[in-house]
Amino acid sequence: MGIVDDLARAREAFERRDWATAYDQLSATGDGLGPDDLQTLATSAYLVGDDDACIRALQRGYRLQVDAGDTLGAVRFAFWLAMVLNVRGEVAIGSGWAARAERLLADQPADVVERGYLRIHEFFRHLAQGEYAEALRTGTEITEAARRFGDADLLAQGLTCQGRLLMYSNRVPEGLAMLDEAMVGVAAGEVSPIFAGQVYCAMIEGCQEVSDFSRASAWTTALTRWCDSQPDLVPFTGQCAVHRGQILRLHGAFGAALEEFDDACRRYAESGKQAAAGLALSECGDVQRIRGDFALAETAYDQASSFGYDPQPGRALLLLARGRATAAIAVIRRLLAEVGGPVQRSRLLPGAVEVLVAGASLDEAEQTATELTGIAESFGCSGLRAMAAYCAGVVALAADDPERSLSQARLATQLWSGLQAPYEVARAKVLVGRSLRQLDDEDSAVEELTAALRTFTELGAVPARQEAEKLLNRGTPGGLTGRELEVLRLVAAGNSNTEIARRLVLSDKTVARHLTNIFAKLDVPSRTAAVAYAHDHDLL
Repeated sequence: MGIVDDLARAREAFERRDWATAYDQLSATGDGLGPDDLQTLATSAYLVGDDDACIRALQRGYRLQVDAGDTLGAVRFAFWLAMVLNVRGEVAIGSGWAARAERLLADQPADVVERGYLRIHEFFRHLAQGEYAEALRTGTEITEAARRFGDADLLAQGLTCQGRLLMYSNRVPEGLAMLDEAMVGVAAGEVSPIFAGQVYCAMIEGCQEVSDFSRASAWTTALTRWCDSQPDLVPFTGQCAVHRGQILRLHGAFGAALEEFDDACRRYAESGKQAAAGLALSECGDVQRIRGDFALAETAYDQASSFGYDPQPGRALLLLARGRATAAIAVIRRLLAEVGGPVQRSRLLPGAVEVLVAGASLDEAEQTATELTGIAESFGCSGLRAMAAYCAGVVALAADDPERSLSQARLATQLWSGLQAPYEVARAKVLVGRSLRQLDDEDSAVEELTAALRTFTELGAVPARQEAEKLLNRGTPGGLTGRELEVLRLVAAGNSNTEIARRLVLSDKTVARHLTNIFAKLDVPSRTAAVAYAHDHDLL
């Protein structure tokens, strides 16, 4: 009677998601567990982070089913063994269990739900080999099998597989709709915990990949609640911390974001999955770079690389911030040649535009910005549209088209404001200010730049704050902008307006406007007087 009571308590604990109690109670019963209770023990062990105990329970369940002649039951245990082993990096052994399950199914009916589950392993094999068409077909077969058998776990997994592959096939709106449908079952509590955690993380990761920050934020909040409702939960908590950090970074809470990334790395280390920390470390490096802690950023990027995660374009942007524009351009050109697929490129292109413009590679920058705009229109995600508008504005300003730059910068400001992204809003305001200055609306330019400076100061974004201060001419003799100083120095060297325009890649009209501004700011009547002022005040 004691064992019966223990099993009843263990099952009740499992139903209320008290994984530790279920695990302890079932572990204490010895070798008398049947297949169903062994599956419960394996699941509980996995959810409290004891993968070894999970695998032992699954192996026992597999052997019981084989001995009982329950082939389909044995297939189910083999499926879970393959999944758990693959997730923890033992792919060869996991593949062996998947192959055994396929062999066991050879003499079984053609249409059984277990075949749908084994398609999951087939899907990930295709995905690992870059066989996207085959992976999409397999994902569709998983979903079809799930609908035939009314299996909520299989349906959530199949829709997730389909959704991600549709996104990688440049059908992002369709893919996101599939992911939303998968999340319906998860949010309704219809999906078992391991599948639910996997679908949560896949959904949020997909949203981050295409810069759909609104969806990512909503589902990150839901994932946090889901994790918090299970105090003993170990898997998925590292991913949850990373996603919380990403949303906090978007909202300008840089210190809190760094704490979440550190927490994610700690959780990965404790669970023995430290290699998964690469993304968290790369995100940490991005925040440190924005804050101006370049040494810490480089360390974080190096650590991310050591775990097999390439922290780009953040590392290239760090090179640029340190004044190594030539090296940054070389990295970006290599990445643009290597990275394929619109989803992957959408993550690279905004940083690439910034680097190329800084390196005066305007033709390449314009091509890259145009590509980004096309991808953003195709995806329809507001975050990516904001990035594309900002990049288009940066390129337009560099090409001496302040009217277009201003319209794009204002669009970027509007979109980032809707996403409550203060750092990005301030960057867009800087672009607005620079565009207004080119259009001779100095009062409005100063207003925009001052607002941006205030935000950068509040956020602790040191490099951006210093740029804004420079644009506001704090400490600059005569109140000249950086471009105006360049023009004045070329005038002092004896260059004509046409020669200055050629050297700075500007139009003659823009050079003339810069000279008019210089004369007004220095209160001088001519080129000769301006050069004399420059000599007297050591501007040359």
